[in-house]
Amino acid sequence: MAGIDTITNEILQNAKSKADELIAQARQAADSEAEKARAEAAAASEKAAERAAREVKAYGDRIQSQIGMRKREAVLAARQSVIGGMIDAALRKLEEQDTDAYFAMLLDIAARHIHPEDGTVILGKKDLDRMPADFAGKMAALAKTKGGTLTVSDRPGGIGAGLILKYGGIEENCTLKALFADASDELQDTVNRVLW
Repeated sequence: MAGIDTITNEILQNAKSKADELIAQARQAADSEAEKARAEAAAASEKAAERAAREVKAYGDRIQSQIGMRKREAVLAARQSVIGGMIDAALRKLEEQDTDAYFAMLLDIAARHIHPEDGTVILGKKDLDRMPADFAGKMAALAKTKGGTLTVSDRPGGIGAGLILKYGGIEENCTLKALFADASDELQDTVNRVLW
């Protein structure tokens, strides 16, 4: 029996030795796979970090661009507001000038718009109430130099400052607001050049 025990021990020793060798090989393969997985994970992590950095930069650039655009829009809106305020102030100043200067201005406006035909001048109530006594005569004389006639209506029109020239069924709006509106782009450009 001692021979069987010896053979059994020898077989067990060989099996244990073989098992230890297989376990060592498995551990080495596992360590190698783990190292490979760690390297792949590190590379993937680095790529993800680079992609995230690019996305953050792109997002930051978009935000800066939007901030710049909003800033330019705000500056433009502020300029437009200042320009509009200056134009409104100029209109008010013209409307509020003394009677002689105001009606001299109306004669100048009419001179640029008179037609060589018979017509009527329509004023607003405020202007009709403060009209100088010689204004109707000056308007008639001005029209005569252009080959037409103009009479000042004694009925006020529903207008503010300025006048309307009426020829038959056609009315030419020469109110200050209408004249300013017609020259709006030019006025804005002029004020813009003066201010900036």
